[in-house]
Amino acid sequence: MSILSKRMFNSVAKDYRRHSGLQLCLSDCDGRIVMPDETSPVENLPSMCHLRLHNLNEAVRWGESHVFFVAPGIMSWLVPLVDGVEVKGGLCGGCILLEDDPLSINTAVNYFVGEGARRKDAEIFVRGLEVFDQERVPQVMHALQESFYQYSGWKPLKLIRNRDQMIQQRQIAEEIHQRKVDQNRAYPYDDERILLSLIRVGDRAGARKMFNKMLAAMFLYSPKPVVVRARAIEMMGYLVRTAVEDSPLAEPLLERHMKWIEEIVDTQDFDDLCNVLREALDDFMNSIFLQGVSPVSPAVGKALDYIAANYTEPISLEDIAAAAGLSTFRIAHLLKEATGKTALQNIHYLRVQEARRLLEETDLSCTDIAYETGFGDQSYFIKQFKKWMGITPAKYRKSSRVR
Repeated sequence: MSILSKRMFNSVAKDYRRHSGLQLCLSDCDGRIVMPDETSPVENLPSMCHLRLHNLNEAVRWGESHVFFVAPGIMSWLVPLVDGVEVKGGLCGGCILLEDDPLSINTAVNYFVGEGARRKDAEIFVRGLEVFDQERVPQVMHALQESFYQYSGWKPLKLIRNRDQMIQQRQIAEEIHQRKVDQNRAYPYDDERILLSLIRVGDRAGARKMFNKMLAAMFLYSPKPVVVRARAIEMMGYLVRTAVEDSPLAEPLLERHMKWIEEIVDTQDFDDLCNVLREALDDFMNSIFLQGVSPVSPAVGKALDYIAANYTEPISLEDIAAAAGLSTFRIAHLLKEATGKTALQNIHYLRVQEARRLLEETDLSCTDIAYETGFGDQSYFIKQFKKWMGITPAKYRKSSRVR
């Protein structure tokens, strides 16, 4: 059975050629080119097949498209084709020359001859390659990946899982290194409240980053597996307990919590524990999200759009009602019904999220941030920030700003 239909391959290849000017190839799981039907003999040299196979495995392992050198001065890239958890092959974005230099071309030709190609075939192949701007490669490669998965409708679950795992490992390693430099091995209890706040507001990327930071702190506090597992169980217990206290609708989390504890106890090492906790966190966030979402009417959408565009300025309920085309009483009722928050709470929510960003990415004082975000008064800003995040702006900046 073919990896892709010719129709699908031709559609993706045509789109790719229009945007990049390059030819596309389809390789199987052994690294052999299977489409198009006519290719250079150089493309299917044993060494080329082995190279594509190796880089397909690397792309799957890292969970993303992969760039590699084919020969001196010649680059290529590969988009892994994954449907669910099944790896089916790869799309090779074509080989490119990095510079139009006779010496480089001769070096590449000699390289392929050394790999078993006939000199004539090697010369035709190398001299037929496009000279391509290396800086364009990431954009072209990612566009190819997006185009394929849009055409195919495939869901690369294995890639997503592996990419999340690699990001987690990198963030944990960076945090461990930074804490060693800072000589800080204390467990960051304040971060548990920040984590829960990030989950509540739907900031998944921020929650995962904070979660990985806490895993690094657990490991540094005590690298003994039994202690790290105990810390992990304690942390998940805090999240579940607080979520259930906040909303009776979150009660099903208690059953999931027992399952997570069993899986945490069964982990064999720190990497295994990180994988289990990452899945538990995603499950937890999905549960919080599902129990908190309600349909939004067009009028509420207009009101929320107005708030999002103007939250740094003074906003009255009358302004919001005018934007939605409703009375103040009606829009106040609909906002509360749809979001679970009053109009003022929705404004404060956005202001606090912007304040978080400024605390992480700038050195602005709390006074300046209060004015930048629309709070105006520093004391009022600090009070509202602590109310939403469970921690003062100063402590938040210290524990979570981007290093």
